[in-house]
This record gives sequence, C-alpha cells and structure tokens, in this order.
Amino acid sequence: QVQLVESGGGLVQAGGSLRLSCAASGRTFSRYTMGWFRQAPGKEREFVASINRSGSITSYADSVKGRFTISRDNAKNTVYLQMNSLKPEDTAVYTCAADPTPRWAPTSRGSDYDYWGQGTQVTVSS
Repeated sequence: QVQLVESGGGLVQAGGSLRLSCAASGRTFSRYTMGWFRQAPGKEREFVASINRSGSITSYADSVKGRFTISRDNAKNTVYLQMNSLKPEDTAVYTCAADPTPRWAPTSRGSDYDYWGQGTQVTVSS
C-alpha cells in the first residue's frame, strides 16, 4: 500500500507556471505507474498525465500536451507535474494516483489506479 500527498497548488495568472509534487510513502514507489488527474467544479474527473515505473514512458491528455510535463524521482519517492502556459480552463483540483499493475505503457484510465491522494487546488486567473 502507498500513501500519496500532493503539494504545490495555488493561484496563478494565465500564462504562468506551477510545479506540483506528489510524495509517496513506502519503499516500493518504483513499482507503481503514477498518474495525475484533475477535476473542475461540476465536471467529471479527467486524465492529465501518466508515467511508467522507470520514467521512460509518459502519456498526456491532448489538452495539456506541449504545456505540461510529468516526471518522477524514484530516489525521492516523488512524482512531479510541471505546468506551463496555464489557462483558466486548467483550474481544478489536481490529484496524483498510483497503479500497481505491471503494464507496457502508463494507463490513462482512472479505474486502473488503486491509490489516490487528497488533491491540491490549482486556480488560474484570466
């Protein structure tokens, strides 16, 4: 089992940047595919980005491709989401999640992730 704690959210103007962090407990962090999801008020949760166990393969939602970068540091048990060129429509609660199942590529399906953090609020003003 793994516990996840996000940080780094906040208020930023459109065009600005934020870096989210997700710290994981335990000694088996490198065994998990990690993902970031977000949920805006009144909307369904949506996939943002994911990264495989070694960090060699990443996947992004079309809406963030080219602006967001997911990365991980297995020595620090942490996954990051660098968000650049932020837009008001990026406003949401961002949550990291861990998928323990071995896969060829990181999954974008929320149902594949067994462990979830509490989330961190990101607000982008226009």
